[in-house]
Amino acid sequence: MKKTLHILFLLSVLFALPAAAQTPVKGRVTGEDSAPLPGAHISVKSTTAGTLADADGNYELRLEPGSYTLEVASIGHKSASKTIKAGHVPLRVNFVLSSEAIELEELLVLGSRSAQLRTNIDKPAPVDVIAQKDLKFYAQNDLTQALNYAAPSFNANRQTVADGTDHIDPASLRGLGPDQVLVMVNGKRRHTSALVNITGSFGRGTVGTDMNAIPMAAVERIEVLRDGAAAQYGSDAIAGVINLVLKKKSPLVVSSAYGQSCTNFLGKTLTDGQNVQFDFTQGFGLGKKGFLNVSAISEQRIYQSRRRIFPSDVVFSRLSGQANR
Repeated sequence: MKKTLHILFLLSVLFALPAAAQTPVKGRVTGEDSAPLPGAHISVKSTTAGTLADADGNYELRLEPGSYTLEVASIGHKSASKTIKAGHVPLRVNFVLSSEAIELEELLVLGSRSAQLRTNIDKPAPVDVIAQKDLKFYAQNDLTQALNYAAPSFNANRQTVADGTDHIDPASLRGLGPDQVLVMVNGKRRHTSALVNITGSFGRGTVGTDMNAIPMAAVERIEVLRDGAAAQYGSDAIAGVINLVLKKKSPLVVSSAYGQSCTNFLGKTLTDGQNVQFDFTQGFGLGKKGFLNVSAISEQRIYQSRRRIFPSDVVFSRLSGQANR
């Protein structure tokens, strides 16, 4: 009987040694506002060890003596890591995660009746959020042409021989008329132009909004509601809503662009259609919370014509010469 007890005692000691050799590592995961982050994932790099933070942001791990790197991740926050050295003394390691510059936390009020701000992933209607850097990616000189490439439901084409519509591009969403698109600036309605589209231009008989009057450098982001919102915004939002969010306290930004068209046909080289664009923006602080942002744009577009390289006598003589061969 005594021999059996001794064996059981030795076995219990052997099985208890690994557990006793592990060091408890505890801590708390919070945000910048000291609020706990429940569900944050804590993992040990290069191992399979890991755990989740509880409702109060607390976590606990048990590690054998040695050096480890703890990594913490939480949705909507930047990941963080710390290197610790586990021994025989319990450790406490706290994490504070930053939430700045996270796209998932981008707040929108467009297309929502809720008094509280909502994130883009919770919107009941499809909303495209186009940052200013995305507009510059398409190398376009004005706002409507850049949006023409960035937003799939947006369409704006330059008109020719269309009276004043040559200067103000009619814009549309989902193929509807320019007067059925509501354009807002910082959540407030932008006034329409005094031009009625006539002749054979797009949106004939309607009055739209001149979006190119706003410098592209002054835009922080553009929110495009790709759904009808007449019940919320009125009959001028049947096609959707475009909200231009302008910059506030921005540093000095200066940009310029130049482009032209070059054609070589029938032995002639013609360069025309030059586009020259220059814009800048700079923000200034006023007091503790106020600001002033100054932006300007200068654009020059030279006409482009291909009629000059198609004289009728040259075309017909060449065609007849080929026929006689």
